[in-house]
Amino acid sequence: PCSTDTSLSYSPVFFPAVSRGLPRIRLCRDRAKNPMPPIMRLAETGDAEQVRAIYAPSVTDSAISFESEVPPVSEIAERIRTILERFLWLVCEHEGNVLGYAYAGPHERRVAYQWSVEVSVYIRADAHRRGVGRGIYRSLLSVLELQGFHRAYAGITLPNPASVGLHESIGFERLGVYRDVGYKFGDWHDVGWWQLSLKEKSGPPDPPTPISDVVESKAWQEAIDEGLGLLRL
Repeated sequence: PCSTDTSLSYSPVFFPAVSRGLPRIRLCRDRAKNPMPPIMRLAETGDAEQVRAIYAPSVTDSAISFESEVPPVSEIAERIRTILERFLWLVCEHEGNVLGYAYAGPHERRVAYQWSVEVSVYIRADAHRRGVGRGIYRSLLSVLELQGFHRAYAGITLPNPASVGLHESIGFERLGVYRDVGYKFGDWHDVGWWQLSLKEKSGPPDPPTPISDVVESKAWQEAIDEGLGLLRL
């Protein structure tokens, strides 16, 4: 039986007090063949060093991120902590290594935007083409829907066909392009924006549910399992 043993886009976006000690959902595999199956779980501040290592090339080697310097580990830890106070940050871990992470943060700060999020995903270089990006994104989006968020938005520095392909393969629709919106490495860069509908419109919506209220539910486990089933590790 299954046990329940307790990185692309443009916008950055954290819940350690809640995540500490919570169950980590494991993928069902033959334990004799794979004694340490991959898991999808909430990020913790202790993941900051590995998260930073995955994120750093997007800052130093490309315009994928518009940051000019790689944040220190302490800053990454603070971002994780802050995001998880309201939103969601997941990591995919295998044999103690973080293979990728995805998170959601506010689309805008004003109250009427509270049902919309911006999402990002970053994958370790040696974990590409193994289902990590699609898997962790699928779990992230399913949990966001469970929380009651309405729309997810992703900004992608162009050109980036791999990121565009990933987002469109899971249902994101292109909205438009901000032309020459950022200057980095001696050139101007466009950012394209994509949108995904998480829930159908209905009557007046309830405020999104805090992650702490859904993380131990059966629906949480089902949402996590949606992404685990896409991994090829």
